[in-house]
Amino acid sequence: MLKKLLIIGAALSFLSTSASAQQGGNAQGGNGLLGPGTGPSDFPYNKQICQIPQATLGQFQAALDFVVKLNNGGIFTPNMMWLAVVDRTGTLCLVIKSTVPEASGSPPDAWPGSRDIAIAKANTANGFSNDITALSTANLYGPTQPGGSLYGLNNSNPFNPTFNAQGTGLGFVPGGVITFGGGVALYPESRGPVIGGLGVSGDTSCADHAIAYRVRERLGLNNTPNSDNIVYDSSQTFWQPHCTKNDVTP
Repeated sequence: MLKKLLIIGAALSFLSTSASAQQGGNAQGGNGLLGPGTGPSDFPYNKQICQIPQATLGQFQAALDFVVKLNNGGIFTPNMMWLAVVDRTGTLCLVIKSTVPEASGSPPDAWPGSRDIAIAKANTANGFSNDITALSTANLYGPTQPGGSLYGLNNSNPFNPTFNAQGTGLGFVPGGVITFGGGVALYPESRGPVIGGLGVSGDTSCADHAIAYRVRERLGLNNTPNSDNIVYDSSQTFWQPHCTKNDVTP
């Protein structure tokens, strides 16, 4: 009996290894269980080249560090943020943190959990905006509440936990849907196409929206076909509630 079990186990191991090899798996992972490896094509994860110019991506750090020093509301002054950018395909192009010291002079300690949230916000804003209508993640709060026309949207595209680890995800499509403030789509030209999404996280969702909105404006990527600013009026369809008494509308 033991001999039979060993033979079956060896056969299953062989089949698993063969399938992984046929699908592009490698010793560093990439078989769908261990996550992406180091190869450019790593089934089921296919590494892509970001379609947003590097010159544009290189401007986000300075813009973020400028904006977190403004009055954005929230609970931290200056705000301590993660920022993520995806291109139109959802490929993760950039993940950074603000570098402005805390009021005490200590290095900023942005919440680690906000990294995934920032990525998912960028993906959401990109995924639900187009050349006709821009929707920030703050705009999606109202209709995704129980009874709303988009209720359940949060479950439509879960964030891939493979990319929870710090430093992972660039060149891949982590996905994720977040329906509270902090994500905006990127429009470099008036009436032009969306080139991707920007997401920030690290404070209240209201402050996150203000920061994302202002970073986008500072970089001239705010040529939206309509206003996608946060709306605090619950009589409107695309609204979000206040977070604190010091919320701002950017």
